[in-house]
Amino acid sequence: MDDLKHEKKVVGFKETTRALKKKEVRKLIVANDAQSHILEPLLRQAEEESIEVDRVETMKQLGRKCGIGLNAAVVALIKEKVNEN
Repeated sequence: MDDLKHEKKVVGFKETTRALKKKEVRKLIVANDAQSHILEPLLRQAEEESIEVDRVETMKQLGRKCGIGLNAAVVALIKEKVNEN
């Protein structure tokens, strides 16, 4: 997994949950050291909707890859919108 700083994304449980409800997510990235009770509902929904899931070792690594100064348990990469003109 490369640098995520320039990807269209949302970071964190609440934002990822909202994006999943709106069917905007193309890929989830989760940290292996995040609490499983936080990740389980997101992973279940991703599986139901055939959304690709990548993993990184730590929340610190994931936060760093996103260019934020915080740990991140989950990141959702957002689908590109298609112009209908």
